[in-house]
Amino acid sequence: MTAKEQWLAGAGKALPVVLGYLPLGFAYGALASLAGISLPYIVLMSLLVFAGSGQFIAVNMYAAGAGSLSIIATVFLVNLRHLLMSASLSPYLQKFPRQSLPLVAFGLTDENYALACGEFSRGERGHYYLLGLFSTSHAGWIGGSALGGIFGELFNSTSAAYTMEFALYAMFIFLLVIQISDKKLLLAGCLSGMLALLFYQVIPGSWYIILATVCTATLGVMMEKWQKS
Repeated sequence: MTAKEQWLAGAGKALPVVLGYLPLGFAYGALASLAGISLPYIVLMSLLVFAGSGQFIAVNMYAAGAGSLSIIATVFLVNLRHLLMSASLSPYLQKFPRQSLPLVAFGLTDENYALACGEFSRGERGHYYLLGLFSTSHAGWIGGSALGGIFGELFNSTSAAYTMEFALYAMFIFLLVIQISDKKLLLAGCLSGMLALLFYQVIPGSWYIILATVCTATLGVMMEKWQKS
């Protein structure tokens, strides 16, 4: 495929994420507007940061009067899981042009990562494909943020929070379902969910997600080796 065809194919795959990002971005924009952040800064944060959970945390901390350094440090810690996601994708990116890697890294979100893993499992994908996927989902997030910033004052913070919660769960359930193609993947998904719920009870912050992912991946590798031996 040509570069344009790859980009369009990736953009088409991003549509489920865009449908999830529009209400999520709207909820973020509405909450930021209610916190007193002006529309240009609402959109600028989505343009430069592109981290849903991090942006929600930043808005809540800003509304609570937290300082800039504490907000930056907290968002950095929350997004440390991207190190794990980047490491797992790195074998597929070896043939990508080096100048494209920063753009690919910037577009890596939980949802984009899930889609990228599914696509790489079906065959090799070029950097234009990923750029199409990531840039389209980014546009959906920015668009939702702008709409939330414009019309957010029509809603209260509770309704915006409910919108965010429903859209987030619905999108992740959809992404999980489309990745499950056999019993082993179903087992891995169930095991990861149960471990995450267990670790959530005893581990603070978002570290329980990383630990559950590492444990499930390790068990998966061990099972593969055991079946081949």
